[in-house]
Amino acid sequence: MDDEAFSREDAQDAQDRLWVRQVQLHDDRAAFACLLRRHQGMVRALLCRLTRGDAARADELAQEAFLQAYRALPGFRGEARFRSWLYRIACNCFLQQQRLGASELAQRSESLAEDDGAWQGETEADAQAELPQQVALRLDLGRALARLSAPEQEAIVHCYLAELSHSEAAALLGWPLGTLKTHVLRGKIKLKEYLQAWAPHATEEEVLP
Repeated sequence: MDDEAFSREDAQDAQDRLWVRQVQLHDDRAAFACLLRRHQGMVRALLCRLTRGDAARADELAQEAFLQAYRALPGFRGEARFRSWLYRIACNCFLQQQRLGASELAQRSESLAEDDGAWQGETEADAQAELPQQVALRLDLGRALARLSAPEQEAIVHCYLAELSHSEAAALLGWPLGTLKTHVLRGKIKLKEYLQAWAPHATEEEVLP
């Protein structure tokens, strides 16, 4: 990045800090709208990558991320750039939805297994087989992510699903590069084990593009 780009980035960060302060001190909705306009494209692009091009789902998650950011902004201390902080909120919204989807599938399977009527004996695999393959793979990925540690989840989401380089993800998360790489490696090994058990016919590109 050249000096001009650094200068422009610094100026944007300074303006972000000013708008954040206005929201914190005066609950300035106009200042928050300025923050939203500046960063909404980045957030939606990130969520489109995470949801594999599902624009409707990405928009839903973006709205939730902006709402969470607004509610959490009074506690934002400026230790990271605002955009990095917002980026992490968006990723966490995605992870929360993934976990919820995995939980709903598990509950559905348990309910079907307990039913003593026509559906008696249906297993989780049977229930998931009714779903379109891409939906089933997404739910499997959600279940697998939920079994990782929080640092492993963030590392995988940023490096594989958000398609950031290791250096970009480490800077965004505020981690040393070596720490990021360790969590990526551990998370990827665990994910492969879980997904191979649950979706043996899926390719690595389908579940970790």
